[in-house]
Order: sequence, then C-alpha cells, then structure tokens
Amino acid sequence: MTAYEPVIGLEVHAQMRSRTKLFCGCPTDYGAPPNTHTCPVCLALPGALPVPNAKAIELAVQAGLALECDVASHSVFARKNYFYPDLPKGYQISQFELPLNGKGHLDIEVDGETKRIGITRIHVEEDAAKNIHGSGASAVTLVDFNRGGTPLVEIVSDPDLRSAEEAEAYLRKLRDILMFIGVNDGNLEEGSFRCDANVSIRPVGQEEFGTRAELKNINSFRFVKKAIEHEIARQEGVLQNGGTVVQETRTWSEGQGKTISMRSKEEAHDYRYFPDPDLPPVAVSEERIEALRAALPELPAAKRERWQRELGVTDYDAGVLSGHPEIAKYFEQATRLFVEQSGKKGKDAGKKVANFVQAEVLRHVTTDGLAASFPVAPGAIAELLGAVEEGTINGKIAKKVFAVMVETGSAPNVIIEEQGLAQVTDTGAIEEEIRRILDASPSQVAQYKDGKTNVIGYFVGQVMKATKGAANPKAVNEILLRLLDEQ
Repeated sequence: MTAYEPVIGLEVHAQMRSRTKLFCGCPTDYGAPPNTHTCPVCLALPGALPVPNAKAIELAVQAGLALECDVASHSVFARKNYFYPDLPKGYQISQFELPLNGKGHLDIEVDGETKRIGITRIHVEEDAAKNIHGSGASAVTLVDFNRGGTPLVEIVSDPDLRSAEEAEAYLRKLRDILMFIGVNDGNLEEGSFRCDANVSIRPVGQEEFGTRAELKNINSFRFVKKAIEHEIARQEGVLQNGGTVVQETRTWSEGQGKTISMRSKEEAHDYRYFPDPDLPPVAVSEERIEALRAALPELPAAKRERWQRELGVTDYDAGVLSGHPEIAKYFEQATRLFVEQSGKKGKDAGKKVANFVQAEVLRHVTTDGLAASFPVAPGAIAELLGAVEEGTINGKIAKKVFAVMVETGSAPNVIIEEQGLAQVTDTGAIEEEIRRILDASPSQVAQYKDGKTNVIGYFVGQVMKATKGAANPKAVNEILLRLLDEQ
C-alpha cells in the first residue's frame, strides 16, 4: 500500500484593528445592528470612490515586519472579480502581483523541535459582507454589510506544513504575534481571525505536489486540526480506492464530522485581477518602514526567552503567562513592583510571582479579544507576596487573604490586620504551645526517640492547627527540634 505525505499551506485572514474601514470612514465595531455601519463607498453606490486608510496600511506593514517579510515601498491594489451576494461591487479590492509584504517566515515548535515555515506574502484587502442563511422551506439569505470593507491582512504560507499538528501550532503562534503587536484582536468567535487550508497528499519521496482541496473559513484551532486530519484521510481513501482527487473548495461540517464539497476551486486567472483604476499605488517610505519597525513591541517568543533568562520562570510558566498580551503585562508589572518592594533579585521574584499568578489569579481572569479583566491590581499581588517575604504571613494564609481581596477589594495588609492573620513570631508563645502539645503526645515523642523522624510532621500539624496557621513555620521547626532533642 502506498504511503502518502500531506502537503499543507494556510491562508489566514486577520481583521486589522483600525477604527474605520479600509476605504471609507465607517466604523468597524463588532455587534452593531445589521447594515448600520455602511455608506455609499462600502455599499458600492454609483459615483462613490475609495480612499485608502493609512492606519490600516501601517498595521499591515507591522505585521510584515513581525514576520520577517520583505516590505515593499511600492505596492498596488487590484480588483479581484467574482459575483456573490456579500460583495456589492462585483469585485473585491485586494492585492495580487505587487503585494505590500513579500517573502517572510515563522518558526514553530512541535514535539520539541523547531521548524521554519515560509510565508509567501502578506497582502491587504477588504473583507466581504456577512451572509446570514435561513432554514426551512421558505428560507432566505440576508446580507449584513457592516463587515464589508473591514481591513484585512491575508497571510499566505508556503506549502511547508506536513501535519494537522504543525498547522495548529502555526496558527496559534501567528495569532499570538498579531495580538501582541496590536494588529488583530485574535477573536476567533467573531471571525476576526479565520483560516483557509490548502491540503493535498503525495506519495512519500515524490517532489511534485498532489491535487489540493481548499478548506474555507475555519475559525477554530480545534476545527482546523480536525478538518485537515479528515481531509488527509479522505484523499488517501480516494487514491487507495483507485479514484482521483479533484481540485475543489470544501468546508468543515462539525455536525457531520467531515469536510463537504462546496464548488470547484477557482484559479487566479478566474478572478481576472487587474490594478484598480480608482486607487493610486501605495507608497511607504523606507524611513516610515524603519519607524514602524522601531515601534514594534517585544514579540511573544522574545518575551518568553527573556523571562526565562532574567526572571527564572520555566518554559511552561512563560508559555502560560504569555497566552494573552494583558496577562503578560500583568505578570511583568507585578514582578517589577515585587522586586521594588522586596529588594529581591529578578529570578527569585519572577518565579514567586509566576507561581502565585498561575495558581490563584488566572482562575479569575476573563479575556475578550485584546481586553482582559483581573480580580485585583498587580500592585496588590506584589504587596501580598511582600507580606509573605517579610514573614508577616505564610503561603497558605496568602491564599486566604487573596480570596478576601477578590471578594472585597481590600488591600492585603488591611485584611491581615482586620482578621488577625499575621504570623505568630513570638518564640516564647510558640515554645509554650509546642511544650503543651509534646506533653499531650507521649507516644509520638517515644516514636521520635526511636528514630521515626517523620512524626515531626504530626507535631508541626498540631502546632499550626492550634495557632490557626499563624505560627511562623521556620520558628516552629527550630523550636520543635530543640525541645524534642531535650526529651
């Protein structure tokens, strides 16, 4: 039986975070009543002319720079001709022969290995409107033109991906980069980040590509992975049974758990691309390109590497804490403030903050696109961990204090004082309590004398129970060992 190798290329459509559309002044806010964010330009009324959005062009340049692309100082908008209800002009304004961004790359990690995926191009185009399909015998299709004209970057990869796992890793890393540089909000549910996957298979060792199927508009990492896996298996089944894979456009049906044919796949010549006569070439000076490069924030991979080097966090910690730009910012602010308050070195402070944020804070965090909501301010976390560092409370009590902080919004030191949670550091009081417990536990003392030192845990537990967790653990252990040796 012939062994086949998948060949996968991805086309990602990412809406850019511009307040207005690509060629008019209509807002791009999501969720407005249907057809309220429209004007003669995005509705293609006679005589209306497009005007390029400079902010959108600059965001697209930054996307190209972040992905190591060759940014063109001269690019051209073209008309991509096709007829569909969501395209009022009968063509889409896109780019073809002279895109804004040329060759680039993105490095992904799968199973502990790094692989470089080439990027063919990143071009700018307008989004189509949204079709809303009814159901039933008298179903109609309605069109909401609010989305029509929203600025997009289309990021086209080289056919370098060889598995659904690699495709998912590529999409996740690409989304992280676009979110961290502020180009895209990463909101898959709202369709602002969606993907088409070109999937083919070929016999292992063959250089020539097989016939591809394009899987359209998938807006979930899980669905992309499932769709690609199914499509690979489908094409293998066709070939193994003596059939021929045809070039077509397919879509993923989650309900049926399979890809479904939509139509035959168009080629570039079917769209009859030609330069848009209403739009001049896009000119971006080298000085402006370099200024946009300098304005790029730190990318997620560089941030994770720096955290591991400077703040002592693990690779896992760094991955979790860089899962969203606002979470990364929160962690960095809390760590900086903790270092300032405690005087600890970055590596010691970073690990402590990372552990507490992951264990306690993140369970209360909600995200919505690029926005995030946190239960307490980063300064409050620094203050709470400072109290632990000073010995005012221990780690167990810190979790109790944090729960009250979330519920009441009070400062940690206020809660510690009002609820009497400060650690007992009076060695005289601790020693008195330990003597009482030892006198009441002759059998356990005898076990210790017989060499069963694990019984120390029993005594420590009794002391902490008697002091409601407020006794200083270090003082408890030191006094307990001294008194036991005196028995």
